[in-house]
Amino acid sequence: MQLTGLHVYPVKSMYRLSPGTAAVEPWGLAGDRRWMLADATGRFVSQRENAALGQIRAGLLPDGALSLTAPGGSRIEVPAPAVAAGDPLAEVEVWGTRFRAAEAAKDAHQWIAEHLGDYRLVHLDDPRARPVDPDYSEPGSTVSMADGFPLLLTTTASLDRLNELIAAEHPDGHETLPMERFRPNVVVGGAEPWAEDGWRRIRIGDLTFKVVKPCGRCVVTTTDQESGERRGPEPLRTLARHHRLLKKAAFGQNLIPERPAGVTGDALGTLRVGDEVEVLEDGAQWPADARG
Repeated sequence: MQLTGLHVYPVKSMYRLSPGTAAVEPWGLAGDRRWMLADATGRFVSQRENAALGQIRAGLLPDGALSLTAPGGSRIEVPAPAVAAGDPLAEVEVWGTRFRAAEAAKDAHQWIAEHLGDYRLVHLDDPRARPVDPDYSEPGSTVSMADGFPLLLTTTASLDRLNELIAAEHPDGHETLPMERFRPNVVVGGAEPWAEDGWRRIRIGDLTFKVVKPCGRCVVTTTDQESGERRGPEPLRTLARHHRLLKKAAFGQNLIPERPAGVTGDALGTLRVGDEVEVLEDGAQWPADARG
């Protein structure tokens, strides 16, 4: 098996970057979901509420700033706010976990308001501020502003199998779903369909990862990531019928990186498209009656 794709999402729920290499940090790929939009209550905003988020192209600049480009070509560069620079902190929330993030400058909020709505743009200045669900992690594990875990893995074989199942459900024809619908960080080729459901620990290149929990899917998977259009009930309908894990329509597995022996600091290593992928441990993790 090998790593066939890498994806970084600089702003939660916005468009992806697909580099050939990516540094891995304890809380995820470098630059992944360190920015997000928050509503007036501090709660995160995603494509679930506003599909137009996915149409904003986000870039990471060498000086740490963020660039945002709207479909019409309007562009803004946003310096990364930081506590040390005296930028204001906002209390924000992702799936019930509240933490503090630094607010971007007012001109960024104005740009966001013009293109998306009345939201605040915030930056996770301290990537140690948000803990991973303790039921699935070791003490001290933290995550960026991703939904729950540092990385999401999918496999091309499972996508092929899912598309076969969808085609069988729609004998009059249905579009073939691309992997982008599932917004993974790492994509693995050469596995058997759904094999990742049994993985518990893997190696990608020189780095090892714990495979901790299947990813329950939501309405974002029904959204065309190129056009922003909601495209109907698939793949949720077919996943709910044919691939439920932990009582949810599931696709992909969440990963937590392991710190290599002797490595200190934030950079654990680098992933490269083409890296070999090896299963180090497999077996049951959740009870059979939890599969739904």
